[in-house]
Amino acid sequence: MSPYIQSLRPRTLPLSMSGIILGTGLAWSIYPQSLEGKGMWVFILAILTTLSLQILSNLSNELGDAQKGTDKSQQSRAIYGLQAGTITEKQIKGMIGLFMILCIVFGTALIYSAFGTFFCAQSMVFFILGALAVAGAMTYTLGRHSYGYIGLGDLGVFMFFGLLSTLGGYYLQVQTLSTEIWVCGTAIGLPCVGVLNLNNIRDMDNDRTHGKHTFASMLGQQGSKIYHTCLLAGCLLLFAAFGHWWTWMVAPLWVWHIWYIFHNEGSRLDLQMPVLMFSTLIVACVGWL
Repeated sequence: MSPYIQSLRPRTLPLSMSGIILGTGLAWSIYPQSLEGKGMWVFILAILTTLSLQILSNLSNELGDAQKGTDKSQQSRAIYGLQAGTITEKQIKGMIGLFMILCIVFGTALIYSAFGTFFCAQSMVFFILGALAVAGAMTYTLGRHSYGYIGLGDLGVFMFFGLLSTLGGYYLQVQTLSTEIWVCGTAIGLPCVGVLNLNNIRDMDNDRTHGKHTFASMLGQQGSKIYHTCLLAGCLLLFAAFGHWWTWMVAPLWVWHIWYIFHNEGSRLDLQMPVLMFSTLIVACVGWL
């Protein structure tokens, strides 16, 4: 695989679409008329925007960890371009600049398509949320005040790729919110956090050595695995509260996934990353039924 493609971390991209898919699906199921006209175009632009944000986050994460030396001796996962020396810092900064521009272009087009103008309260709110999302994507590990190094990464993932993504996908379609969409946005945010938590359990020893204090490293191996179980169980219980029982189709897989997490450590946990990411995408695809 090209080192440039590898640094985009393609396997993380399906997860980033989960909130948009869930929010849009709920909007279309409750307000079928929103499918008419601009609905599909708004959905496509929302997907392009969130994919650009995820890639921006991945690239910034690689640069931030490399600059802090966290990835210097990382052995629990695949080696990315900066660590392997196949991409220079200048090149990855150029890629970060490119995807920052794409975030702005797609996000601006999305706002105009949804509201028909830049000069309304809704547009202003989404411009602010977009700016916060770009800043959040870049500062997880990049910069002197990176929040991923002080245990706030879980909160960032929950807010941006769970709650706000779902609520945003819904609101852009129908310009309203409901209790159900808040609960469902919370629900899909939990396994999204679970992916980050699994990543941090896998890398715990290396992170501690290099001063990266993730929430998982604060909880320890056993505590972070119990936390992981609560995230996945909480997701299914919240969906059940509104009768979205199709989400429970992943329950047997998640039971096995949790058993595996409790019986393995380190690099062996990396095998479970695609399992959790793609099963979360499945939950998002059926969560509106």
